[in-house]
Formats: sequence, C-alpha cells, structure tokens
Amino acid sequence: SKREIKIRKLDSTKVRPLKSEQLLHIEDHDFALRPGFGGSPIPVGIDVQVESIDSISEVDMDFTMTLYLRHYWKDERLSFRSNKNKSMTFDGRLIKKIWVPDVFFVHSKRSFIHDTTVENIMLRVYPDGNVLFSLRITVSAMCFMDFSRFPLDTQNCSLELESYAYNEDDLMLYWKHGNKSLSTDEHISLSQFFIEEFSASSGLAFYSSTGWYNRLFINFALRRHIFFFVLQSYFPAMLMVMLSWVSFWIDRRAVPARVSLGITTVLTMSTIMTGVSASMPQVSYIKAVDVYLWISFLFVFLSVIEYAAVNYLTTAEERKQLKKRGKASGMYSMDAVQAMAFDGCFHDTDEDMDLTPFPDPCEENETRTSQTNISNADTPRLRRKRSLKGGVGRIILQNNHVIDTYSRIIFPSVYIVFNFFYWGLYM
Repeated sequence: SKREIKIRKLDSTKVRPLKSEQLLHIEDHDFALRPGFGGSPIPVGIDVQVESIDSISEVDMDFTMTLYLRHYWKDERLSFRSNKNKSMTFDGRLIKKIWVPDVFFVHSKRSFIHDTTVENIMLRVYPDGNVLFSLRITVSAMCFMDFSRFPLDTQNCSLELESYAYNEDDLMLYWKHGNKSLSTDEHISLSQFFIEEFSASSGLAFYSSTGWYNRLFINFALRRHIFFFVLQSYFPAMLMVMLSWVSFWIDRRAVPARVSLGITTVLTMSTIMTGVSASMPQVSYIKAVDVYLWISFLFVFLSVIEYAAVNYLTTAEERKQLKKRGKASGMYSMDAVQAMAFDGCFHDTDEDMDLTPFPDPCEENETRTSQTNISNADTPRLRRKRSLKGGVGRIILQNNHVIDTYSRIIFPSVYIVFNFFYWGLYM
C-alpha cells in the first residue's frame, strides 16, 4: 500500500545499496566464498612491475622494494550487462565487499600499501566477470646473503608470493604472461650494486599442517661495485704495506725512526680493519676482504719483526767486535748503538765515538777541532761529513744489515705475487 511505501522511505536505519553494487549484484551473493567454491581451484594470474629497489642492507640482510602487484581472475558473480562491452573501474572502497586473493609476501619483515593521497588500489571489472586488481606496495623482505667473497660478491635475492589461506586445491597462482610478467623501470639504479638480472619463476611450498601451496618468485641478481671498496679499503692497505717497506732503507741504527714507522703502519692497518668490520654483519666465516686485510697486516707486522731481528743481530755483532778488540771491559766504553741512544748522533767508525764519561760530541767535536787546529783530513767527524757529501747512498748501503738487503727484494716480490693470486681467485 501507499502507507507502507511511505514508511520504508522514512526508515533511515536501512542503507540503500550504491548504484555500482546494484549493477554488480553484490547483495545477491556471498563473497566470503571464493569463486567456484567446492569445484576446481580458481586460477589467479599475477604480473609485477618493479618501480624501484630502495635499499640493500648487509647488516640486516634484507632489501626494500616498491612494486605494482596486479591480480587477474574471473568471478562470474560480478558479471554485468553492457551494451558497449566496457569495463568499470573502482577504487579501494569496493574491495571490502567482494572476494579478492589473499596473496602475501613470504619472509617479509615490513610492507604497506601506499595511501597518499588515497589508497593506491585499483579494481577493474569486465562485463564477463574478469577482474583486474592492482596495488602499489613497498615491501622489505629477507635476503639470505653469502659474504664469503665480499666485496667481490654477487648476491641473489628473491621476493616470494603465496596465498595464505588457499592451498593448491582451492587457488592456483601463476604468472599471467610467463617470463614477460615481470617488468622493471629503466631508471632503477643502486649506489653499491649493479642489477645483473631480473627473472620470474614458480614452484610449490609444503606445510605439514595445511598442505601444498603455489609460490611465485621474483629473482634478481646484484653484483657489487668494487670501486668504492678499492678507494676505502684496498688502496689504503696497499699504501700502508708499501710504507712499511721504507723502514728497510733507513739506517739500522736509527731506532726511533724505524720503530715509529713500524708502529704507525700497524695502528693504521688496525683502524682500516676495524672500519670495514663495523659496517658488516658479524658472520662466523672469513670474507674476501678479511683475507686481504689480514695478509696486509701480516706484512706490516713482519716489517716490525724484521727490524727487531736486525737490531738484535747488529747489537750482538758489535759487542763481539768490541770484545775482540779488548774494549768491552773499559769503564766508559760503549758501542755504536749505545752511543747513538746517548747523544742522538750517528757514529759510523770507532774513532767517531766519544768515550768520555760526559760526552757532548755534536758540539764538542767542532769546538775541539777549531781549538787544536787539527787538519780537516785528520778529523773523523769532518771525514764523515766529506763522505756524506760524496755518497750518501753508498754509506746507507754499507751500514745496513744483510737482512735489510734481502727484505727489500723479498717483501715486495711476495706481496705482488699475493695480489696476483688474490685478484685472480676472487674476480
């Protein structure tokens, strides 16, 4: 009757369905059930467009990726009549009222759908019931990295997609266009990696309590740029090793110079190794950069040990010579090493050493020379000055130990061989 119709219009507790919902007959079906419930599994096609790879973290062993995820399936309950056979496009508000696949990212740590300025969701329905469901998602997922060749490594990571509730008996995930289902932006670039390959693959995953599930894989290979680590780690280590070889060309009696140089290079190598370890995960195996830095550290350390041996053998040799000459028993006698440590001057002959109990030879010898009018040819110190003017290199060679002579050849040769072997093995 007219009265009942009027009462229905005045009843504000009932919400009238939207025009789109009426066209799709949403209220006539139970969309809590999947399409074709109780029958064969519903095929759901997937294609992905990777917008960017935002970051790769070695410490956390994960990567962050932004992508467009698109689902394709057919739900005859959403079919509608259309004279022009045109599809209808909706935003995210209709998603909660119909059935959509429950695809999730395996091994993901964080993920979200972009919502600026509104949720980045698109739903397109065709007259025959075919549906396109598109999302813009940023996801952070685990990447099981192997650092045994770091920083000359290539990492293989994958983003895995799978249905959470529906196993292979209810839902069949597949790549919509085969290998062409995965596309990437041409401008994707990373600061430390070069993207070698993007590929799509599929497989099955088994869970003991729920059964077999279809799983899709987005695989990509990342090759690390080596130039940054050459500048920050390898090149400084090379320079420290070569700097430690300078010690072999310094006179063996110059104890402060050689010891200071050795300790400085050792500490610098320790700083380089600490800086590299601080930016890496604490793994239990040896990395390629560890091999190089530890071998370089060993070369620097051996250069210090080399001078310790040279100094010890030099002191022992000079004591034996002094004992043969009968000077070791003198009250104020001292060898060349002790003399240099006492007065800070270099002594290359026995006559040049001052054996007085309170010597100041650096200034006293010059005063004594002017007072006694001794000729330049008869003064040991002046003879040494003349010889220094004529052949500094010859004197350095004559006053170096045989160990220094061999070290100048052996240390660089072995280090060059090690570098050829290292870069040939890991490159």
